[in-house]
Amino acid sequence: MEYGSRIYALRTSRGLTQEQLAQHLKISRASLAHYEQNRREPDSSMLSRIANYFDVSVDYIIGRTNNPQTVLDNEVREFVDQLELSDEEIIAKFKLTVDGVELSPEEAKRFVAFVRAERSM
Repeated sequence: MEYGSRIYALRTSRGLTQEQLAQHLKISRASLAHYEQNRREPDSSMLSRIANYFDVSVDYIIGRTNNPQTVLDNEVREFVDQLELSDEEIIAKFKLTVDGVELSPEEAKRFVAFVRAERSM
């Protein structure tokens, strides 16, 4: 993974010291140094915080894409964040549609299961 060099490049491009970025992320400077030197891998929550701070995608930080501006718009980001809810909560909160037709509760559950399976690959 390229996360260490990506975090370092993002930090230095903004002219930030490790101490400044660490304070913003509410972690120690040593933890940030470990991330930048690939000695420790940030968990998904930390990756999200770093991505949000720099307005880039997590995929960019971990090296899946070279386009840092591939950032989810707010609606899509909210939807992805809500995938941690139970299937029933997702179905109640979002009207999932395909080709303009609302998915039935069973179709929506299968859709959520598909997205979760894709994420785990």
